[in-house]
Amino acid sequence: MIPRKRLVGLGAFALATSLVLTACGGGGGGEPAEGEGPSTGIVSVGNGEPQNPIIPTMTNETFGSKVTSSIFAGLVYYDAEGVVHNEVAESIESDDNQTWTITLKDGWTFSDGTPVTAESFVNAWDYGAALDNAQNLSYFFEPFQGFSYDENTSIIEEGGLTVEDDLTFTAVLNQPESDFPLRLGYSAFYPLPESFFEDPEAFGEDPVGNGPYILETWEHNSVIELRPNESYTGEREVQNGGVDLVAYSDEDSAYNDLLAGNLDIVTNVPASAFGTFEEELGDRAVNQPAAVIQVINVPEYVDSFQGEAGLMRRQAISMAIDRDQVTETVFSGSRTPASDFTSPVINGWTEDLEGNEVLDYNPEEAKALWDEAEGIEPWGDEPLLIASNADSDHQSWIDPVCNGIRDTLGIDCEFDAYPTFDEFLDARDNEEIKGVFRGGWQADYPAMSNFLGPIYGTGAGSNDMGYSSEEFDAKLKEANGEADPDAAVELYKEAETILFGDMPGIPLWYNNATGGWSEAVENVTFGWDSDPILYQVTKSE
Repeated sequence: MIPRKRLVGLGAFALATSLVLTACGGGGGGEPAEGEGPSTGIVSVGNGEPQNPIIPTMTNETFGSKVTSSIFAGLVYYDAEGVVHNEVAESIESDDNQTWTITLKDGWTFSDGTPVTAESFVNAWDYGAALDNAQNLSYFFEPFQGFSYDENTSIIEEGGLTVEDDLTFTAVLNQPESDFPLRLGYSAFYPLPESFFEDPEAFGEDPVGNGPYILETWEHNSVIELRPNESYTGEREVQNGGVDLVAYSDEDSAYNDLLAGNLDIVTNVPASAFGTFEEELGDRAVNQPAAVIQVINVPEYVDSFQGEAGLMRRQAISMAIDRDQVTETVFSGSRTPASDFTSPVINGWTEDLEGNEVLDYNPEEAKALWDEAEGIEPWGDEPLLIASNADSDHQSWIDPVCNGIRDTLGIDCEFDAYPTFDEFLDARDNEEIKGVFRGGWQADYPAMSNFLGPIYGTGAGSNDMGYSSEEFDAKLKEANGEADPDAAVELYKEAETILFGDMPGIPLWYNNATGGWSEAVENVTFGWDSDPILYQVTKSE
């Protein structure tokens, strides 16, 4: 494993105690043996069309994030096990966990030859935080002094960010937050070159980064070609001739291409192959825990789920789902029934949470709750619609979930299918969903807070349900500000108990990373977040 670099100051203790993960990267070995040079083959990876332009603070879905994480380098990066390493940062220091001094390593440049400076980070963060720029990841800057959801502000002008010199800047938070350095490897905190601010729209199509790869071409709905960045000076040294992210409209086609030798890596095995892929691929298969959870989200704008009757319906639907049966029969054990809103690979996770009995299969109680809700406000003849994209294998689990709901609650239930992932996301974001919808969360950084605040905090960028709870927000703020990591974990658990009382989402199961690779590539490792570590993959011509 790459040696861990130390983050000095008070943040070092917080990081060390926050990163006790139970999942390890698995796959075909680690980095190439000493003395071997990088391979020159182009590695092909199954992917899809990114929903948004390639702007770090705008990209919050998996197809785009494979690009941003490859072409940008942040202050820190996460290795396969979720351990934090300094990348552009020389040090991240604080005496009080509220005012942070960040010093950069000298000599970093963007792929256009311009230097990476303190202003590259400060200006990028300020842009991402500003209300008028409507960036999907703006909520990551909520802790900064001067951030506002209500009016356009500059966190630079309000004192949240200050450039001290070319390689040093300070970040001032509204309260002490001990896990602040842990977040800084996520794409919201990447730097941007001056060319971005001259024409953000053009940049989103042809981005310039400072990471291990450059984006050479982007043929929409076809392929994104990433090639090694010769000016990259960090530890994520590229061991291949480049990566082609190939857009597929369904996962079965990608998997079949892998079996035929026409694709090198699949990052999601389709449901049709769950029972066979480990036998078919042998030691080229991966099936390991990852920081990913699937839920059914309940939009606050759907009247049928509001008020006392609406809460009873949320609880009834949850208890009508036999998670054990679905994860075993549909996913062949590659999913684990959820018992909370986070992930078992994250420090602090527990099965013992107040209120989580609502996730147990209990058809009798589910029916009783549904009937009680009917006495308050009748559901009517409309089916329960579960919305998701049809270019993945979600129908394979939605159908049996709907069958259980029909049998238990006595109502109709249907898959509300959108042809592609980006069409589904657009309908979700435009509040066009008529029932409930699938939600999947892949962690941005390895901490409980990342499964709670970005999804359920009021106004958060991935709070696609429109959920808002002053009690939850206050508890989350208290947990974020707790300097003692163990005490913070207990506060996050209390925040989860509030969620169980409101059920803005219905946790289903935790995903394993299920993927595989062809005989043409070696050194394939899937990380803590379920993504393959692309720069380590080797392939001969």
